[in-house]
Amino acid sequence: VQLQAFGGGLVQAGGSLRLSCTASRTIHSSVVMGWYRQAPGKERDLVATLRSGRDANYGDSVTGRFTIFRDNAKNTVYLQMNSLKPEDTAVYYCYAKVEGAAYWGQGTLVTVSS
Repeated sequence: VQLQAFGGGLVQAGGSLRLSCTASRTIHSSVVMGWYRQAPGKERDLVATLRSGRDANYGDSVTGRFTIFRDNAKNTVYLQMNSLKPEDTAVYYCYAKVEGAAYWGQGTLVTVSS
């Protein structure tokens, strides 16, 4: 499975961005898809994951500001990011767990200016 992420960029604090990640083949809705991020000098952390289109799990720092959702017909998972903060600056990686194996996208850079 190949994952292609889009949507990163530069935004001012308080602004919004939407990331998308499309899988190279059909992925069953029960498969977990989501996003992690890695800031410079830090470990990769959970942003949000989604299973079966309804079981969402968010990292503490993004709860209430970010929303993950999925379009199964397009094999795409989205991350709507609102009220962005400078500390959200990181490379965001798309993730999928298929048949016990973890797959990662190439990463997309999100930079939030103060």
